[in-house]
Amino acid sequence: MLDSLTQHHPKNAPWKRVFVTASNAFREVLRERILYLIGVYALVLIVSLRILPPLSAGAHPKIFLDLALASMEILTLFVAAFVSTRSLEKEIQQRTLLVLISKPISRAELLFGKFLGLWGVLLAALVVMTLLAIGVAALGGISMALGSLLLSLLFLALKLAILTAAALLFAAFTSSLLAAFFTLGLYVMGNFSQDLLQLGDTLDSSLFQTVATVLYLVLPDLSRLNLKNEAVYGLTTLPDVGSLLLDGLYGIVYAVVLLALAIAIFQRRQL
Repeated sequence: MLDSLTQHHPKNAPWKRVFVTASNAFREVLRERILYLIGVYALVLIVSLRILPPLSAGAHPKIFLDLALASMEILTLFVAAFVSTRSLEKEIQQRTLLVLISKPISRAELLFGKFLGLWGVLLAALVVMTLLAIGVAALGGISMALGSLLLSLLFLALKLAILTAAALLFAAFTSSLLAAFFTLGLYVMGNFSQDLLQLGDTLDSSLFQTVATVLYLVLPDLSRLNLKNEAVYGLTTLPDVGSLLLDGLYGIVYAVVLLALAIAIFQRRQL
């Protein structure tokens, strides 16, 4: 990585430095035995295909697809939470970053490149898992609404961008283990922030309503990026195009804000 970064003068190649950092982060994560998760996912699909039909009274196609999407999200969530945070901490502990920042590469470029590499691994995992799900479903005679499925995966990719940026944000100021648990907590709270806001509206407590409103405004509303039910039941259940565009823009903006905060904190961190 160091050789790649120093082969070209940095002042006229910022995006090359970002690309080199991203590609190295991508390869680094692949060495973390990430491919084992693909094997686990394939096993879940095959086992579910065998046990669901006799237990679900004809509803196994929808249950299979729901399980396939839920498993995909959970597995990639753990990669975003644990691998992303460990990747940054490992470079700090091994003093690799001290060497890198003495080279002509800024901390912002370094963190942005690492984000792209980590997110790239998650996107690649989504592609492989999707192909596996489609293949196993075809073997079981299960049809899929590919349009709504792909749209659901696109929004899942945005959700993973938010979680990857959040993981790097937390890793920029705390240990990898704490950062991973903070990321998991953000995922849980983000999926229920809208429910929490609605609960606050039904309770006769101004304090709870205020807390619920603040949490809703601060935490990402990840339920806006959840289209698993729509993928199961098809395009007819999708929100209108305007709502989809706004939700997609929301995901992009939130990921950018988290990444910007991560870069700002990381630039001030003493290494």
